[in-house]
Amino acid sequence: MNKLVAVGLFTLLTFTTLAFADQVLFYGGDFDPNNPNANGLANENDAIVGGNPYGAATYQNFVIPNGQTWNVTGLFTNNLSQLTPTSGYWEIRQGVSEGNGGTLIASGTATGGNFTQTPTGRSGFGYTEYSDTVYFPEGTPVHCPPFCGGVYFAVVPNAPTQNGRSFNSNTFGLNSIGMQTSNQQFFNSSFFGANFTNANNEGVFPTFSGGVIGTVVPEPSSMIMLGSGLLAAAGVVRRRLSR
Repeated sequence: MNKLVAVGLFTLLTFTTLAFADQVLFYGGDFDPNNPNANGLANENDAIVGGNPYGAATYQNFVIPNGQTWNVTGLFTNNLSQLTPTSGYWEIRQGVSEGNGGTLIASGTATGGNFTQTPTGRSGFGYTEYSDTVYFPEGTPVHCPPFCGGVYFAVVPNAPTQNGRSFNSNTFGLNSIGMQTSNQQFFNSSFFGANFTNANNEGVFPTFSGGVIGTVVPEPSSMIMLGSGLLAAAGVVRRRLSR
């Protein structure tokens, strides 16, 4: 009897764990090279466009549903690139606006196994598109409120000795996930003389192709209900086995 009860509880716990596994919580969408407004904006740190901590960075807005807390464990940008970076610099900011970088919530440089570059299978303008992804297993809690509609992220591929270029692809929402504020993306680059300017001042950039990886942190009330459900399920199994 105890063995079967344990199996039932293990199944429920496994399902719960999977339900809260890391996933793409936000994605701006795929780059569409056939769109007449397809474009890319400098997002790089290399021998041509360099700086500290980057030569040029794009910032994508994302919206957390009201009342939710996200534990962000990874970020990625899809870049039309000639680079083979070995690390990626990332930031999460709040309240970016024209000429104002807002407040830096978290930042870092991911190296080794915490940074990957993989081809997306898309290309444009003679460049191959790669997904440059940074992971930070400790996570960064970002919640609504206070970060409801004013959260921005950047991931810049880092290849300071390479003579190549990298451009964050734009997108018009193909295969997008989650919510964002369109036409509220930003570009920052001392190399190009841009101080957190709206990306549309540099071309057609309603949204960038990139995303947020993490988990939705369950509310305490949800965890209480889950615990009660597990105990109730165990009780049902016990009663059935006693008959």
